[in-house]
Amino acid sequence: MIAPQWLRLDNAAIIYPSSRTRRYATQFRVSVTLDNEVSVDILDTALKNIMPRFPGFSYTLGNAFFWWYLHRLENAPQAGEADNMNVFSLKRNGGYMFRASANGNQIALDVFHALTDGTGAMTFLMTLTAEYLRLKDGITPEYGGWVLDPAQEPDPEEIQDGFDAFSGLKGSLDNEAAAWHIPGTVERYDILHNARISMTTEEISQKAREYGCTVTELLSSLFIAAMQQTRSQCRRRQRNGNIKVEVPVNLRPIFGCRTLRNFSSYVHLGVDVSKGDLPLEEIIAAVRAQKKEYVQKAPLTTRVAANVALEDNLAVRCLPRFIKRPCINIVNKLKGDRYASQTLSNLGDVRLPASVAAHVRDVDFILGRAMGKSGACACASFGGHLNLNFTRRIKENDFERNFLTQLGQIGINARVLFDTVAEKNNRYEAIRIPMRPVRIGRLGAPLFI
Repeated sequence: MIAPQWLRLDNAAIIYPSSRTRRYATQFRVSVTLDNEVSVDILDTALKNIMPRFPGFSYTLGNAFFWWYLHRLENAPQAGEADNMNVFSLKRNGGYMFRASANGNQIALDVFHALTDGTGAMTFLMTLTAEYLRLKDGITPEYGGWVLDPAQEPDPEEIQDGFDAFSGLKGSLDNEAAAWHIPGTVERYDILHNARISMTTEEISQKAREYGCTVTELLSSLFIAAMQQTRSQCRRRQRNGNIKVEVPVNLRPIFGCRTLRNFSSYVHLGVDVSKGDLPLEEIIAAVRAQKKEYVQKAPLTTRVAANVALEDNLAVRCLPRFIKRPCINIVNKLKGDRYASQTLSNLGDVRLPASVAAHVRDVDFILGRAMGKSGACACASFGGHLNLNFTRRIKENDFERNFLTQLGQIGINARVLFDTVAEKNNRYEAIRIPMRPVRIGRLGAPLFI
């Protein structure tokens, strides 16, 4: 397959170049921890070996008069020593919108969201991991699922814009009320707080079955309950009682698409607690009903078609980019983070071939610093454990503490590690708070830090 010289940005990616600055970009990280230290040289060879299988990852961001676009790169990417989740320069990164790196036993992949979403990034990372293990340990990977065969010819559908199918369809956006946001002291742009909470998938799945819901529905409900508790603890009166969790939805299985570019939408799940706090059971019932209603082909088609129609509008297309950029940022501020209190992005269970899984110890998914919301959470399951990574731009960790309390109250055991990332001399250094991982028992969350 010969990749085209240039591509249009997909509908989900249009907003990201507009909001990107030297200090901020919508980036995220997927990572895998192996059983032995990672060799940067072998990782670099593995990266170059798999690139022909992922032609959609060989594009950089171009600036045209009317729109941003994707322009194919001819140079090869290079793996390096791990850096933390700073906003990497595309120019200094050879133009590539991803960065593969090694840190001890970990392989990390930082991705600018204009390139792909979590599903596409995790597929790339796991294929890279399998190729690395093939070169280093001589394994013979079984290909399929998250691991693609580097020797296989790329499927043309993998670089297609999945949103093209919605062009010309009628759609409308929901008329939503603004959500309550967690108050706090906003840190400098160069500081990102992270809390990693891990639990067994067996325990959380069993608890979800007891409540008659899915794991994502239970986690969303616990988020809402924790934010409800945080709101009640605020010293100042909080008038807005709309607590909502933004949950990204992978559109691939719903619409039968195999693209490795962005192809996801979102739903807002929540309750109004302005007249009083709700018990967890009522929150779960509301979340379950909303998810059943919203995560269906018809309502998702309506929502996505409305966004595509806006992009296809002739008046919008004819606006110069220097006018589009502030307009997009204003719309994003009014219609984006304003409608969600928190984000919960669940990649689901990462199942790997036995030959690869034997060398993998853990998998993580981390969202970068949010612009409008106080923070976000990304999670993924592997090897019987569910890892949740909470990132936040505010100093206070009341929400995370209350989430742990909610877990303890329903009898979920969890392991916790708090961590802060700060920039010094234009380089990020991890500052680990000295504490042992905490095990949350059935009587609630203990105090820590």
